[in-house]
Amino acid sequence: MSSKPLCLSLISAVLAMSALFSTLSAIPVHLGNYASAIESVDFDPATGHFGEPRPVATLSKASFLARSQDGKFLYAVAENAGGTLNAFAVAADGALTALNNRTSGGAGPCDIGISPDGKLVAAANYGGGSVVVYRRAADGSLGEQAAFFQHTHASKAQADRQKTPHAHGITWSPDGRLLLVPDLGGDRVYLYAYDAAAGTVAPNPAQAWLEMAPAAGPRHAQFSPEGRHLYIINELNNTLAVAAYDAAAGTLKLIEAVSTLPAEGFAGKTTTAEVVVHPNGRTVYGSNRGHDTLAVFRLDADTGRLTLTANVAVPAHPRHFALSPDARWLLVAGRDADRVDVFAVDAETGALKPTEEKLTTSKPVCVRF
Repeated sequence: MSSKPLCLSLISAVLAMSALFSTLSAIPVHLGNYASAIESVDFDPATGHFGEPRPVATLSKASFLARSQDGKFLYAVAENAGGTLNAFAVAADGALTALNNRTSGGAGPCDIGISPDGKLVAAANYGGGSVVVYRRAADGSLGEQAAFFQHTHASKAQADRQKTPHAHGITWSPDGRLLLVPDLGGDRVYLYAYDAAAGTVAPNPAQAWLEMAPAAGPRHAQFSPEGRHLYIINELNNTLAVAAYDAAAGTLKLIEAVSTLPAEGFAGKTTTAEVVVHPNGRTVYGSNRGHDTLAVFRLDADTGRLTLTANVAVPAHPRHFALSPDARWLLVAGRDADRVDVFAVDAETGALKPTEEKLTTSKPVCVRF
């Protein structure tokens, strides 16, 4: 029997596979912003190159976004006085189809997150100082309200920013047991217990909140890959705090807080915004708005403690940034620069190297793969 047909078949198969991978070479990235529509842009993980951004859903002040683990659904807050949570179905090319929306129950919703089991969507209201939780329906739409918490405590340590509570972030613990909400106005991180079997969320009986330093202004938080430590970025005093997480007890304990600014300091006005932990468990990043840098920290995996290793210049007012799924690239949304910049990431050290790739887009706030 001739091998020619077999060779031709193999060649055809290789060509077919090549064609398939070529269609998967670019992945859609969604951009939340302070403009009039959520945008989608193709990003090539092999080269770090962008395509052209395109509006995919008309929604004013759709600042922060969350995407389901299967990638099929996207959720967005509309950050205005009559705040809403908005659900969308995501097509393969990044196009969005609106499913429904629900009230956020407070002014200025500013962050949104999905529980690890995919059953709940929670949002924090900055202006309202409250937290709302909705159930997710099977079709990805937002269902009935599962919980609502109105914060009442304000630290008043910084008079112009802490007169009232300002819930600012949504973080679910990796084990799915806790919903954590940093409150900038209260200098607290609130802990809410999620009973997956009952489908309920309630104040955590073991520890209702973690007290932060006066005038710290906790904003966002992220766990280390193994789930032993929580990293909390403090907007007002420009620090990154480390807390140990006892999963069995459902409690947090502060370890330290370190400055996100260089040793020589910074004379201008600056505040922090976002924190991201590299999946290698050895690097943590935090953004400075005003100083306009990403602070790069070396993480001690045993103790969770941090050492500042660099401050890397980024586009003005970095509200949010995100690692690509393979962690080869880091994308920074510079709101006041109207730009998203791409940085190459060293796989071992987490060090950042600027690239020539810079996407021009109006008032970008959030980058979501």
